[in-house]
Amino acid sequence: MITALRDRSQGMFDLPEGTVYPALHRMERAGLVTSRWEQAAPRRRRVYELTSDGRLARVAKQREWRSFVSGVHAIIGPVAAQGLA
Repeated sequence: MITALRDRSQGMFDLPEGTVYPALHRMERAGLVTSRWEQAAPRRRRVYELTSDGRLARVAKQREWRSFVSGVHAIIGPVAAQGLA
């Protein structure tokens, strides 16, 4: 998961090992994700999956984030418009 975050963010989110797991555990306790052990060679690994509540929460957070970004753009404008991209 940490590798995927780093790759998809083009290196912007290069998190140390172990930093994501406390958040995953909180999300599991809140019913937003489920987890299971999967046997994969050479060792087993924990697999996490969003629940239906987790998918709804993701959509809500995406809306919240887009609203925040829109507000920032209203104040400073998009970075590309300033020639900083």
